[in-house]
Amino acid sequence: MARIRKKPETVKPAVTGTKIQLKWVRSAIASPVKHKLVVKGLGFTRLNEVIEREDTPSIRGMVAKVPHLVEIVK
Repeated sequence: MARIRKKPETVKPAVTGTKIQLKWVRSAIASPVKHKLVVKGLGFTRLNEVIEREDTPSIRGMVAKVPHLVEIVK
């Protein structure tokens, strides 16, 4: 008997266009390479920089991986 696979549902933010402000608060010099890549993937270029990104589960997941380096401002 064949199994029926469901297509994964895409998770969207509650309100379209919702933004989240992130601040890079601690240097990634002594952090593992994976953490450095997450910070770079978020789009940070310098310390104490505040950036604005879409509030999506993927961005929230990236922030959850490096909570000691990045904080949510708003």
